[in-house]
Amino acid sequence: MSGADDDQSQAPYLDATAAYVARQPARFHVPGHKGGLGADDALVEVLGEAALAHDLAQGVDGIDDGPEPTPYTQAERLAAEAYGAEKSWFLTNGASQGNHALCLALAPLGRRVVAQRNSHASIVDGLVLSGGNPIFIEPEYDSELGMALGVEPTKLAALLAENPDVRTAFIVSPTYYGLAADVAGCAEVAHAAGVALVVDQSWGAHLGFHPDLPPSALALGADAVLTSTHKLGGSMTQSAMLHLGSGGRIDEAAVGRAVRILRSTSQSTLLISSLDAARRQLATRGEELLGETLEKLVVVRERLEAIDGIELVDESFVGRAGVAGFDPLRIVLDVRAVGCSGLQFLEHLSTHHDVHPEMAAQATVVFVVSLAETDEQFERLVAGVEATAAELSCGFVAVEPVPRLGVSAGCVVPPREAFLGEAEVVALDQAVGRISCESIAGYPPGIPALLPGERVSAEVIDNLRQTAAAGSRLHGASDPTLSTIAVLLEERPD
Repeated sequence: MSGADDDQSQAPYLDATAAYVARQPARFHVPGHKGGLGADDALVEVLGEAALAHDLAQGVDGIDDGPEPTPYTQAERLAAEAYGAEKSWFLTNGASQGNHALCLALAPLGRRVVAQRNSHASIVDGLVLSGGNPIFIEPEYDSELGMALGVEPTKLAALLAENPDVRTAFIVSPTYYGLAADVAGCAEVAHAAGVALVVDQSWGAHLGFHPDLPPSALALGADAVLTSTHKLGGSMTQSAMLHLGSGGRIDEAAVGRAVRILRSTSQSTLLISSLDAARRQLATRGEELLGETLEKLVVVRERLEAIDGIELVDESFVGRAGVAGFDPLRIVLDVRAVGCSGLQFLEHLSTHHDVHPEMAAQATVVFVVSLAETDEQFERLVAGVEATAAELSCGFVAVEPVPRLGVSAGCVVPPREAFLGEAEVVALDQAVGRISCESIAGYPPGIPALLPGERVSAEVIDNLRQTAAAGSRLHGASDPTLSTIAVLLEERPD
């Protein structure tokens, strides 16, 4: 790259859309709201005239598909440079689109891959699309908190040695809780086995932009990395990026084809512009903004630690098996000493104090901190937690964690075969021992409790019921009430 593409202060796609709108052209193209003129008045009031004016059709004014390099191409090149990638793709259907594309490219029909058992549901969805067969690897696990950690390199090395035909391994780092795996160690053992390492870094779009944060997975040797830029990178919801490393272990052309086939022909210019702008902000001001937030967090953590009944999951976990780093942009509370579950704590904090965490589990509550938080917001968080802890306090209670996932024998049949196979719907309790046709995950965090191709167990049924009772949305469930489930039709004698 050279010339204008090297200037991280530029946002070529954002600037091109703004320039088109500023000319006030005669718009005889979609979208039909014509820059807001034909939109519902309430929508204009909520979104604003500027947002609708910049909602353009793909291909207008050569922004997306004119003579090369287009503003779109330039923006992706700048993203690759900022993240230290050989190639980056903008995604407008979240990191899920990237997982689907990687499965199509790296796990075609019948190909076996290693996948972390608590990977995001989109990995299994991608294997349904591609026909690949997963070999699951369990992450380390904190049984007291019911919290999955990272994959240990030694376990990955052993599994790859047992399965020499595998050429790709998918792991997660950091976790929802901000705990980073030993990506460098996993990359080393994967590469020694001739295997490409893919890292779902959805919760780490900001990693690599401040020295006090864990390094990015690309810098640690990963061959492909997904970043949900909308989560912690400053772009709009549903926008993400897929980055390819420099090792040459993954076919760039194959990934590019897969990304294109999964891409809408009417991509949102608003999402793409937000990716371009978020990359610019991270590259030019990321260290400054992150540094300001990290300074404030030191005081916030001290105040939270002083609250009776509150413990923190933090950098003290680094060094445990499966934990090589901690992202301080996650505030994770262990609330067992308050005398309630994390789910009860979240419900009370949200309902009575209007402070809304990202998620909660049996023992923990997770808050996501952004690039730039105000003192007022932090004050509301600390005051809300302090009040909730006092209002719910009834002494320490040992909260029973969700049963550990990933202890099944794996998929009895490939996910694609189960998902697309002839199914019958049965009552949930009658499904024990049957092969699931569904991938069901509580969202958040989107980790499947049951996969297509796995046998349904009584433990999994209990897990799903607990998840639903706690108020989580069951992603992938054909029956949202969880009264029934689709299982493979059993062969019956003539």
